[in-house]
Amino acid sequence: MTDRPDLDALYSPPSEMIQKAVLDRLVDFHVDYLKVATFFCLATGSERGLDASPRGGPPGFVHVLDPHTVAFADWPGNNRIESMRNLQRDERVGMMFLFPGLEIFLRINGRGRVSTEDALLTRLREGARTPKTATVVRIDEVLLHCGKAINRAGLWKDSARLDRQALPTVGRMMAALARLGDAPAEMDDAQVQQIDTHYDHAVRHDLY
Repeated sequence: MTDRPDLDALYSPPSEMIQKAVLDRLVDFHVDYLKVATFFCLATGSERGLDASPRGGPPGFVHVLDPHTVAFADWPGNNRIESMRNLQRDERVGMMFLFPGLEIFLRINGRGRVSTEDALLTRLREGARTPKTATVVRIDEVLLHCGKAINRAGLWKDSARLDRQALPTVGRMMAALARLGDAPAEMDDAQVQQIDTHYDHAVRHDLY
């Protein structure tokens, strides 16, 4: 593509207030939001490409170690551990926090590393569970981001909730993937239902 629009001509510069709101450290109101945060998306990358993955936990699961550093535990997922593999190649990281019901985001950009330090893992325990690893992020930038995207999406409206039966279930998607293999396999309805039942239980109860 040769089209390189002049972005400065198309968009006004950010206001002085917005520019001043980008800090290199956490201040009290950032900490207040992190204490109630339950979900963020984690962005990492390497020479192999980019990755974004969800992270969730009880309020405050992202711990403030000091004004320049936060940390969070790694809990079981799909075992691709792509984010951690990326951090071994490229320490740059982005964190985008969503707050259910609120029209605001919190963004952190920084440098991440994977840690197995015993004292940190103990600090990040949830109940009786101790994580295998933690990700420690040294903050380069932190800012609050307006929530216009939330309202454009109608994200927190009850009317925005999707009917689960209106889209393919996990079992149906797995059946479709099986048919894409070199030796296509067919799943019957009972197998599809078994996968759906297992997934529905695991995604709600097998959290650690």
